[in-house]
Amino acid sequence: MTSSSPRPFLWLNNDLLPADGPALTAQDRGVLLGDGLFETMQLRNRQVPLLEAHLARMEEGCRILRLPAPNRETVQAALDRLIAANNLTDGSVRMTLSRGTGPRGLTPPAKPHTTLLITTAPPSEQSATPVRLHVSTQRRDRQAVLNRVKSISALPAILARMEAREKGADDALWLTHEGEIAEATAASFLALLDGQIVTPPLSAGILPGISRGRLLSAGLCKERSLTEADIPKLQGAWLVTALSLTPVAAIGTQELPLQPEQTSRLRHFLHDGQ
Repeated sequence: MTSSSPRPFLWLNNDLLPADGPALTAQDRGVLLGDGLFETMQLRNRQVPLLEAHLARMEEGCRILRLPAPNRETVQAALDRLIAANNLTDGSVRMTLSRGTGPRGLTPPAKPHTTLLITTAPPSEQSATPVRLHVSTQRRDRQAVLNRVKSISALPAILARMEAREKGADDALWLTHEGEIAEATAASFLALLDGQIVTPPLSAGILPGISRGRLLSAGLCKERSLTEADIPKLQGAWLVTALSLTPVAAIGTQELPLQPEQTSRLRHFLHDGQ
């Protein structure tokens, strides 16, 4: 059974604080400039089962963005205290790391003092019902450095999601300038093509998703370049994140089979086998 305290807490830098009170300063570069990274992780039985993988990805993002990475032992201790304070058994955890405060302007301080914010949430009551995707008019630059990190600068994804909603879809599917399928606004893309589950390669300018990587390592999917011309040939598709696997019912006007047996198999591996 999952429960939460009447007044939930968050973790900020070195301490627990009430989640409904003021926390970040007005000078924090994460707030002002989107200068930072985040990880969203699954919480099961009061533990984050894939914490090491998420921390490794954040550390790589810190290397790319020239940010001091958080200490792993410090993060684990903070998680233990926060999960206990919120009396949460299952749900999700979001860890946000910004460059902290700095002088006015774009140039960061020579020695940043990062801000580490950790929050929790109970399990979502929304079921992973099939979604419809709109092919975004935005195009993904395969060489953009932010493709490789979970940046808190989310405006392109927000605008793409808004465009999709205006078209009557639930989410957007990004293509590269070369016409390759990349990913959705906040999820990796899987497809069933020629009887094989495939996912676009990292060279398509996508985030190295944790769940995507697990499926590849287990041999449950393979990397394959996909283009918009492949959409009518797809025998099924899914969006996958650390928290969910969602079938795709349609891409644009192309309806897709839902493949319930494949969905069940993938969900079991991703969420029941941890």
